[in-house]
Amino acid sequence: MQTASLVNSLYSRMTVGEPAPYVGMPATLLSWTDRNPCTVVEVNMAKRYIVVQDDDYKRVDSNGLSESQRYEYTQNPSNCKRIFRKMKSGQWVQHFVNPETKRLVKSEGCGLRLGEREKYHDFSF
Repeated sequence: MQTASLVNSLYSRMTVGEPAPYVGMPATLLSWTDRNPCTVVEVNMAKRYIVVQDDDYKRVDSNGLSESQRYEYTQNPSNCKRIFRKMKSGQWVQHFVNPETKRLVKSEGCGLRLGEREKYHDFSF
């Protein structure tokens, strides 16, 4: 995963000692500079992949264009699902299913942090 955020880059590599994924586990999608909340909805450790689903979120502070942001999160079974596979390095890398071969193919998508649900919007981009 490529990122313009040092924090997101570090989070995507902090996998030593992370908890084992389970259905219902909170997670965070790590994108260019933003972070978005999601929930683990499927685990297949035999094939080293999990599926996460985007959560709904609502900002609950009144800090405006600020680094200090607070959100409430709600699971939504209608939201987008994403597949992540655990690589030998320990990092979770986004994949998609090739419609012709039905195999998982690595994507240049988001990174993933397990065990914590967080929304962060970088107002400088």
